[in-house]
Amino acid sequence: MAEKHFKYVILGGGVAAGYAAREFAKQGITKGELAIISKEAVAPYERPALSKGYLFPQGAARLPGFHTCVGSGGERLLPEWYEEKGIELILSTEIVKADLSSKSLTSAAGATFTYDILIIATGSSVIKLTDFGVQGADANNILYLREIDDADKLVAAIQAKKDGKAVIVGGGYIGLELSAVLRLNNLDVTMVYPEPWCMPRLFTAGIAAFYEGYYANKGVKIVKGTVAVGFDSDSNGDVTAVKLKDGRVLDADIVVVGVGGRPLTSLFKGQLAEEKGGIKTDAFFQTSVPGVYAVGDVATFPMKLYGDLRRVEHVDHSRKSAEQAVKAIKASEEGKSVEEYDYLPYFYSRSFDLAWQFYGDNVGDTVLFGDSDPASAKPKFGSYWIKDGKIFGAFLEGGSADENNAIAKVARVQPAVSDLNVLTQEGLQFAAKI
Repeated sequence: MAEKHFKYVILGGGVAAGYAAREFAKQGITKGELAIISKEAVAPYERPALSKGYLFPQGAARLPGFHTCVGSGGERLLPEWYEEKGIELILSTEIVKADLSSKSLTSAAGATFTYDILIIATGSSVIKLTDFGVQGADANNILYLREIDDADKLVAAIQAKKDGKAVIVGGGYIGLELSAVLRLNNLDVTMVYPEPWCMPRLFTAGIAAFYEGYYANKGVKIVKGTVAVGFDSDSNGDVTAVKLKDGRVLDADIVVVGVGGRPLTSLFKGQLAEEKGGIKTDAFFQTSVPGVYAVGDVATFPMKLYGDLRRVEHVDHSRKSAEQAVKAIKASEEGKSVEEYDYLPYFYSRSFDLAWQFYGDNVGDTVLFGDSDPASAKPKFGSYWIKDGKIFGAFLEGGSADENNAIAKVARVQPAVSDLNVLTQEGLQFAAKI
């Protein structure tokens, strides 16, 4: 097969690829210089839509509606946009070998692509129960959610098992968002997770109590402190039940598993420095190999605000790291430099009529303020994380744009706090003063 050469190659076709392409176009590229190689069959899109709007029972989101970069209020980059800009979209193409010394990538079909500069934007893959040999985990309708093909399978299952029973395995991001959207589809929903409360990597017990109460009021059943150890299926191979470690058995027509992801770095093992499960980069997302950059989920980068190295799995960082890498690439070509990446961690989620945002670092002591009664008509509450007498993190449910900006500023500025009781009483007012 013929070899194709590009000045720049973005490996991966997710959120980061779309934002990197837009930045390249903004900075200026000539036709044929840039290629995006993706194993997916569609142009880059805003992945968060898959666990929200894509699954709505009415007015569901569909492509081309959520191609990047609409998720951040930007232009929607349709396949025609890439064509107009002279960017080659190489879709449905899985790269199975990367040789950084010869600057070449080989596809499953045997095609070779060479580059001068590579941006690794491969993202994450979902952790599957079959990876651990869970009994019966290969049954039909045990589903995962990462790509648009996964979402299509879930849509088909929702339609085929109308008003049926769904079991969600996992109490994190995916678990909470999918429990909500499956309930909106009128399924009987049970969440199962081993931890004492949902979203334990971020939520405190106090925050989690609100969401668990709210979900219960919406009819979502929650089973905590146990895990799925096996599945039953019928003669067609369709899942019928989830067997739990504590001995309980839950009837199920659909099972959705959300137990985390793994950064897709295996192509580069032994070729790049790694740290904390990701590819180690500098503040411009360049790796240990000059001319090779890594962005989004796969990058372990210097978190300037906290003086350490971190890997962040969130769409906001995917967008911003991609833009930073392209700015750095273009600046270095002109003998210039750009500012170091100075990221403020940001996470958000929307489900039912709820919407929360979190900024900063969830370390230290916490205070809970506001109305966190799950039965309230319009709940609004938040938390601050305090370490060494300063606020490091801030969380807000039900905030306005201005209020969310205020808590972001608190997390960035890290104001001193002497009395946690006063802080609890002031709540959001404290943020408004900063």
